[in-house]
Amino acid sequence: MKRIESTQNAMIKELAKLHRKKERDRQNRYLIEGEHMLQEAAQAGALQEIFFLEGEPLPDFADRHMAVECIAPVLNRLSLLDSGARLIGVASLPDQKLPEKPDRVLLLDGVQDPGNLGTLIRSAVGFGIQLVLCSGDCADPFGPKALQSSQGAVFHVPVIRCRLSAAVEELKTRMPVFAAALHHDSISLSSLRISGPWALVLGNEGQGIREALIHQCTETVYIEMDAFESLNVAVAGSILMYCLRYRTERDNP
Repeated sequence: MKRIESTQNAMIKELAKLHRKKERDRQNRYLIEGEHMLQEAAQAGALQEIFFLEGEPLPDFADRHMAVECIAPVLNRLSLLDSGARLIGVASLPDQKLPEKPDRVLLLDGVQDPGNLGTLIRSAVGFGIQLVLCSGDCADPFGPKALQSSQGAVFHVPVIRCRLSAAVEELKTRMPVFAAALHHDSISLSSLRISGPWALVLGNEGQGIREALIHQCTETVYIEMDAFESLNVAVAGSILMYCLRYRTERDNP
């Protein structure tokens, strides 16, 4: 089993660069932290290496051939935590392919907060979404904050960057595409009736969905509230995904 005792080790210096998106894209891999996240990556076949704190036991799922024992300063260099890192993994970026005919699709237009993005991916998996499409200016789903918020959900659904305008046009040939937006002609969530496949578009935290993209969608839908005009995008998106799924299943037993 390998052991690293220097923060200046060439491998550690190269891996520490993965805190930056351009390096994740260049190296085609990223860092994950914590036993749960490593286990999810291992089950998905994405885990490449494990760096663990000296004296700590390896988790049951860990292959000793990919394990590297490290002293605390070395492990802390790979971690975004202030201190106390115990288990860090290196995972490969997935070769993500479009499912042939998904019937539940989430589209994210400019969601820039990585915590919101990760939470939305986690909710998407929980509510049966089969494909998540992101605009080019969304946060990186494989960045540390998004990964932590997704709690491993990113390993269970394809998350693909694309031109959303083209995606909406293609999806409309097979299903209604709902934009979450408060317009004069928006449909309240409680009055929405739906059957069969559907797609949902959510927008940027401050600006919402781009106006041109809203006009491409089949309908706009809003969540009725007693106070405030809007909710955090991760909260609103989770409510909408749950209700769309519930109404689809209720109307099509």
